[in-house]
Amino acid sequence: MKGKLNIKPLSVNEAWQGRRKKSFKYKRFEIECLLTLKPCEIQAPPYHIALIFGMSNILSDFDNPVKPFVDILQKKYGFNDRDIFKATIEKVKTAKGEEFISFELKTIES
Repeated sequence: MKGKLNIKPLSVNEAWQGRRKKSFKYKRFEIECLLTLKPCEIQAPPYHIALIFGMSNILSDFDNPVKPFVDILQKKYGFNDRDIFKATIEKVKTAKGEEFISFELKTIES
């Protein structure tokens, strides 16, 4: 399964209010992602996930948008992130307004 969303990545710092409450920004981001992600079936675990975050602010940490986005993928496709055994994460510089998230989730062959 792979895809690309032309949505600005949301950092984990922006996702939570206090310890456990989702911020309004996160709720809006989650809805936008869930509506944009195309339905598909995923294969059995274990998984390798590859993520590319197109960010206009190069000062953003590369790992900040990982958790919120992976949680949304879990919700959409019904897998558990504990079954991800390998991850590749990349941050690329983009112009403001051209931010994106690209992903691929695939089974690790034994």
